[in-house]
Amino acid sequence: MFRSLVLLAAAALTASACSPLHARPLVDVAVVDRDNGDWLPAWPHRGQQWIAGTPGHRYSVRLTNTSGERVLVVLSVDGVNAVTGQTAHPSQAGYVLDPWQSTEINGWRKSLDDVAQFVFTDLPDSYAARTGRPDNVGVIGVAVFEESRPVYREPRYPYPAPAPAPYPPYARDEAAKAERRAAGNAAPSAASEAAADAAAQSIGTGHGAREWSPVGQTQFVRASRSPAQVLELRYDDYRSLVARGVVPRYRAPYRDPQPRAFPNGFVADPPSRGW
Repeated sequence: MFRSLVLLAAAALTASACSPLHARPLVDVAVVDRDNGDWLPAWPHRGQQWIAGTPGHRYSVRLTNTSGERVLVVLSVDGVNAVTGQTAHPSQAGYVLDPWQSTEINGWRKSLDDVAQFVFTDLPDSYAARTGRPDNVGVIGVAVFEESRPVYREPRYPYPAPAPAPYPPYARDEAAKAERRAAGNAAPSAASEAAADAAAQSIGTGHGAREWSPVGQTQFVRASRSPAQVLELRYDDYRSLVARGVVPRYRAPYRDPQPRAFPNGFVADPPSRGW
């Protein structure tokens, strides 16, 4: 059942080193328009995935654990932790999913019993903007952690580590110069793109009506300090995505003017008799 998720109030961290990211996602993320039941399709654009939200419509974030182990999902909406309301950070509380479990998060967590619905709204009316944090409006993200379990480690022997190979001073100077040139060339472009994105954002996620959404609490010890998966979805309204070039402009389908024996696929209704 979608409601059978558990809320993690506080997560413990292990002292182990950071684990590498997985080749396949641990958790699939989708956004569902709750007013019409549609799963919002994602369009790739400049290395990001975009979805089109409809102002005034409620939505949910659907999370699916694709692994056979429990995972912790820290959910960020507009740069705000959807459980705690803090400015989001991967180290914070989130939702624990059982193996292969799917669930839908319908809003901002208000207690163990209810949430305030996620709703697409004008940017100034978004929860992040109303609480003085408008910089990250338009982004839904997750940080996914695996659960710690005992691991056998080979014993370490007291052999001296080999000395690193010498690095010529001139090579260091050339590398530093190359890095400075690359930074100087790339920084203005990245800054201009970020400014354009910020100026173009039209909608955010509001703090909607309360609804019943009970959860419980559990303990979860993270396998590492860094997430095994980080995923972001950008969103805006459809018109803004067209203006950004994310969604191609609509073009009427091409029609061959030549007559055909079978112009339509089905029988149309006849004209009214006028009675």
